[in-house]
Amino acid sequence: MHRILQLLEQDARLSPARIAEILDLSEAAVRNKIQEYENENIILSYKTVIDWDKTERDSVTALVEVRCSPQTGMGFDELASRICSYPQVESLYLMSGSFDLTLIVTGRNLLDISRFISENLAPMENIISTSTHFVLKKYKDVGVNYNPEDGREDFRND
Repeated sequence: MHRILQLLEQDARLSPARIAEILDLSEAAVRNKIQEYENENIILSYKTVIDWDKTERDSVTALVEVRCSPQTGMGFDELASRICSYPQVESLYLMSGSFDLTLIVTGRNLLDISRFISENLAPMENIISTSTHFVLKKYKDVGVNYNPEDGREDFRND
């Protein structure tokens, strides 16, 4: 049944009827399994990937490396929870290696991101240092190739 998850990850707009057809299952079985995945928080959300560069909306993305000290008895969890509460933070990962956390941050422009880091992130207790890398061009994001001829299978209109 993991194939249901793979299909939904590729295209969240697939209907249970279409998934059932692709996998040769009953529509009821697919609906039940999707509901089960949602109830167990295996499916966390349904998102649309948008190429904001093709719209009039200004958007800048940055990857921020953060070195921090873990909190006694909590490790990085409480700090990560505080960082996640900011709407600018799209993703947050605990890392191995020379820094502790990686953030994917978005803003309208470089100044927005700089302000977020200097006014909100860097002053937090337990933050030792940050290093910011601005995304210049997206080629692939969350498994989606930004080239319109990306060769992905499209099961919606079979």
